[in-house]
Amino acid sequence: MKTIRKLLISVFLLILATSAALAQTVPVGSPVLDEYMRRMQLLGELSNKTSFNIRPLYPVYAFDKEIGFDLDGSFADFENSEFYGFLDEKEKVKILALPFTNRFQYNSHYAFGQNNGAMIPNRGMQNVISAGVFAQYGKLSIQLQPEIIIAENREFQGFPIEHQSTILYYYEYLNRIDMPERFGTAAYIRLLGGQSSIRFNHNGVSFGLSTENLWWGPGKRTSLIMSNNAPGFLHFTLNTQKPIETKIGSFEGQVISGFLRSTDFLHPHSDYIFQNNFVYFPKREDGNRYISGLIISYQPKWIPGLSLGYASVNHMYQSDMDRFDDYLPIFNGEKRLSNVFNPVRNRRQQFSSGFFRWMSAEGHFEFYGEYGTNGNSRRLMDFMITPERNRGFTFGFSNLMPLKGENQFIQFSAEMTQTGQTIRQSIRDLDTWYIHNHVRHGYTHQGQVLGMGYGPAANVNWAEIAWVKDFNRVAFHFERIVYNNDFYYFRYEASKDWRNKYVDLVPSLITDWRFGNLLLNAKLQMVNTLNYKWYLENVPDIYFVPGLDKKNIVANFGVSYILK
Repeated sequence: MKTIRKLLISVFLLILATSAALAQTVPVGSPVLDEYMRRMQLLGELSNKTSFNIRPLYPVYAFDKEIGFDLDGSFADFENSEFYGFLDEKEKVKILALPFTNRFQYNSHYAFGQNNGAMIPNRGMQNVISAGVFAQYGKLSIQLQPEIIIAENREFQGFPIEHQSTILYYYEYLNRIDMPERFGTAAYIRLLGGQSSIRFNHNGVSFGLSTENLWWGPGKRTSLIMSNNAPGFLHFTLNTQKPIETKIGSFEGQVISGFLRSTDFLHPHSDYIFQNNFVYFPKREDGNRYISGLIISYQPKWIPGLSLGYASVNHMYQSDMDRFDDYLPIFNGEKRLSNVFNPVRNRRQQFSSGFFRWMSAEGHFEFYGEYGTNGNSRRLMDFMITPERNRGFTFGFSNLMPLKGENQFIQFSAEMTQTGQTIRQSIRDLDTWYIHNHVRHGYTHQGQVLGMGYGPAANVNWAEIAWVKDFNRVAFHFERIVYNNDFYYFRYEASKDWRNKYVDLVPSLITDWRFGNLLLNAKLQMVNTLNYKWYLENVPDIYFVPGLDKKNIVANFGVSYILK
């Protein structure tokens, strides 16, 4: 007991001494716990006043829990545990050992996956390991929860050089985003800030510095603007920790300002020359960018379970910032005619969305949607006339149907997301989600998209049927992914050959299970890829030639151990 406490004291003092960018949350994507919280709210076990539109969540404040990750009170004993307690006799400094988490992924033939945080596009094995400590003194809280990523990063077939002229079209997109196909040629090892923060908390409002992953919007599988697809980025945050009650309903919100980093990894065949033209145009040497954003979620008191919200982000090179309204998205709409040249607007990459979520604990049901625009400068009249221009959207639902067994349910869920454009002019003008003409590193951090994990202009349909009981779940998922639908029409509009569409059909088996204080998540996927990287080679003597079809086995394994 004394030895462990001395060790925790040493760690705590080290945190204070080094002033590291380090508040107790359940991180986005936590094995089992993330899914469990949302399900328990539909069952009426957790308060319906928390919207789940802004994550990570603070269960201590939102759901009145003593320890945030001990959601049912059966994991930890704060009074008697060696891993939780007070550092001083006056009991002013509260300290907790955070769960140890290890997430593992294996891809057999090529990179696949989304919403996996620090993980990279990788063939072979990769691990993300996380552990840490949380300390609180009065209104000050410090959470140190770094992550280590270790990836084999084995070679795999990427965009085929045999595409020839097609690669010229493809680089119209690659030159406008920092999204490498592969992160170098050697094993990849990094130590990241992970889910760390240092905060000042007062009356349900928190201000601080954080590297935690953020999720904005109601989606379970997809967020248009902010998700855990990329590693967390360093940011200042002012956010609510629980709904703020008013006479007209409750409000949740967050305002951030942060810093995004680029990579030095090149795109495939970056030295290729076609008809005396280099396909690759180097980006700025300093690809560091500034991002600011805000999100507001409102629950009317007259309609329990309904939440309505708005989110907006602004993203630009730090070296381009010279005005006050570059710093917050509420001041930088620049709402003017889109066909009028506006250098101030054009140097920013902006996104905005409106969303809703309606849940019923009595019906064990939720329905949600998000509708966003690739830009924040359109006038209301323009939007009313052509709301489909530069749009992206998500709609989904979940329903729990009770079984005869105690606490047992069948869960049906589905979600549809589209960011591919439907207006020809938008496709020809490269008004594609997450790429940008001026901010040519695109909406990325450390080489991965911050929003929808399958990249620019992806369209996805996903469905789930599952048996659930408490923390346990056994599920079957099916997902259809169309990659960069804008590129398909940009390149193949004349032929309209469906064999060129790059599509994944992905059946998955998933299980979540609790073994005492051990939480286990496992997922096995068979990725059936049709027309990999849009590749097709016609043979004159054969009437029908299929595209380049491939298969990939993906295994994910996550384990989280909560110290008792």
